[in-house]
Amino acid sequence: MIIWQQLSKQQQVSTLARPAIRDNQVLAQNVKHIIDAVRDNGDTALLDFTQTFDRVTLDDLRLPESQVQRSVNALSAERKQAIQTAYEQIKAFHNAQQFQDIIVETRPGVTCQLKSEPIESVGLYIPAGSAPLPSTVLMLGVPAKLAGCERVVLVCPPDKDGNLADEIIYAASVCGINEIYRIGGAQAIAALALGTKTLAPVNKVFGPGNKYVTEAKKQLSQAVPGFAIDMPAGPSELLVIADAGANPVFVAADLLSQAEHGPDSQVILLSDSAQMIEAVSNELHTQISTLPRKDIAEQALEQSRLILCANLDEAAAVSNLYGPEHLSLQVRDTDSLLNKVRNAGSIFVGDYSPESAGDYASGTNHVLPTYGYSKVTSSLSLADFSRRYTVQTLTKPGLESLAQTIIELTDAEGLDAHQRAVTLRVDADASFNDANDARVKNAEGRQP
Repeated sequence: MIIWQQLSKQQQVSTLARPAIRDNQVLAQNVKHIIDAVRDNGDTALLDFTQTFDRVTLDDLRLPESQVQRSVNALSAERKQAIQTAYEQIKAFHNAQQFQDIIVETRPGVTCQLKSEPIESVGLYIPAGSAPLPSTVLMLGVPAKLAGCERVVLVCPPDKDGNLADEIIYAASVCGINEIYRIGGAQAIAALALGTKTLAPVNKVFGPGNKYVTEAKKQLSQAVPGFAIDMPAGPSELLVIADAGANPVFVAADLLSQAEHGPDSQVILLSDSAQMIEAVSNELHTQISTLPRKDIAEQALEQSRLILCANLDEAAAVSNLYGPEHLSLQVRDTDSLLNKVRNAGSIFVGDYSPESAGDYASGTNHVLPTYGYSKVTSSLSLADFSRRYTVQTLTKPGLESLAQTIIELTDAEGLDAHQRAVTLRVDADASFNDANDARVKNAEGRQP
């Protein structure tokens, strides 16, 4: 147990430090080598890397249509229903986020609009390391389709037989995704950004991945014009604020649900009750012994923290300083605490709101900013699959009403051409309009 008020400022910073990503230079060089290989050799490089990293030899990177039908037929009715229910939940929440164009007449004769259009092509990266993640297919596929993206591409590393999990394929079919490739890792991100003979490039890529995937996303977003990524990402994390009335069994279960993600995951408990911290510590030891991923969870707990705070206000301040990916509030006065916390990717309120609900089926998105980026980056939403742009329309009187303002500002900035683009229009007489009308009529007369 760590007592927050007994720590120096430097010790507090160290206590909330994330696990360091080791060998950054080596990682960057290795990923650059993979990207360069895909740029130079395209499909050949992808097939070679699939053989090297996934230990399977493929004849074709694209998933055959026959495999889609086999996977749909292979799944049990119960598994299909679970995926369908989660799909409907996620769709309901994201459909409510549809953007409505904004039109404002800022002054007579000056109309400004904010409009939205879907990103033309997007790539969805679905990890498949120790377990398939159909939930991630839904979290990415649902908003991509609701936004109206014309082309949605799914990439996922194959298993040793060259197949993808039936759940992955079925979730993709539910989302209407039919362009699926059996590739993973940094090489898959490179293919999505650069394109190959088999896989045309996309405008933006979404989805979590390991450190190689994350590094590839970072490098390619900086190197390829017009290619974007969803958000910065790091290891998964959860912070729980629990008061004396919380259930230590629930709290420990939530902490372990994140710890089992990976050895570099981090979980933190903040409480104003020493007895609660002690009870949760005991529960962690009891529950972890029964987990199939016990070894992974134990490694994650080595860099996790159980912190005693003076009160819940202090706990909120510590949470805001950390900026967790997931924040769980298991306290009696949830409304009061909810008004004090910020800097979290997703917040789970009350004893019966496990983080697992958001990961799978409550309806919110589980693609969230980590590593402290929740202080400046939003959780994934429908808006991420579209772009905003503005439109302005000015009449001559509208321009005249703003002319002096623009003249003064262009003069202050020394931009004469900008100023002239205004004054020439303001000074234009009726002869311009007469001549323009004549040009239009002549053009219409020449049309067949």
